[in-house]
Amino acid sequence: MLSFDSYIMKTILLTSLALLAFAANSVLCRLALAQDLIDAGSFTVIRLLSGALMLLLILTFQQRGKHQNAQPMHWAASLMLFLYAITFSYAYTLLDTGTGALILFGAGQVTLIAYAIWQGKRLSILESLGLLIASLGFAYLMLPSASTPSFQGFVLMSVSGAAWAFYTVMGQGSKFALRDTAVNFKRTIPLAMLLLLISYAYAHVSKLGILYAVLSGAVASGLGYTLWYQAVVRLQTLHAAVVQLLVPVLAAIAGIVLLSEPLTMQLMLSAAMILGGVFLVTLYRSPPT
Repeated sequence: MLSFDSYIMKTILLTSLALLAFAANSVLCRLALAQDLIDAGSFTVIRLLSGALMLLLILTFQQRGKHQNAQPMHWAASLMLFLYAITFSYAYTLLDTGTGALILFGAGQVTLIAYAIWQGKRLSILESLGLLIASLGFAYLMLPSASTPSFQGFVLMSVSGAAWAFYTVMGQGSKFALRDTAVNFKRTIPLAMLLLLISYAYAHVSKLGILYAVLSGAVASGLGYTLWYQAVVRLQTLHAAVVQLLVPVLAAIAGIVLLSEPLTMQLMLSAAMILGGVFLVTLYRSPPT
């Protein structure tokens, strides 16, 4: 049995590795696509295939001697997962690493908030203020300037964030998250093959591009999701939500260091508004336990 200190240290380690994996997805995609080492369609296909393989291998290892009766999510969840992955890849042909991660995270959180409202959730003054600040942050990010991100990239990444949010909602009733995620990745394979056929004429790959795609799928997604599932059960709801605010920050830092991407005042201020607004909503909706 782990001591209290050991339990805390393991929780910190699992959480840190999972957050690094989430940020790595943005970095690996941008590394591959910014240098034109692989096309977005091929990157998506390889990422989904390698992610499915890694998750199924992990699942097989964990299920030895166990019997799981959990039912996988509906096919719609796999469709949302595929939509997230494909728009994510194509968006990163047009966006910097930090900007893309910020839009992805912000759009996902705003979609979840909007879904809660649609379900009948009434926002408090603090929640309303947080949503307003986050929305103004998005508006400020897209104001015309020398550093304004691509509008097409913004739309694609916003769709990606929304798709991930709906995928999250569909998985809330999951009894065995790892198994359901593995099945959903597996179910994206027919869609990935269809994408491969459609984009074949424009496909180009390199060994390094394939490596980045495999690392994104097998390590950053497959292992990353597995680590997060182990970490999240150790975290309070509020802590689990708040620590994810670090992902766009980590991605932005990696983009600056690895890709020499600029850090503009517009990006910093919009990031503070978006992440701060989301934090206010999260703080109110998830009281400490």
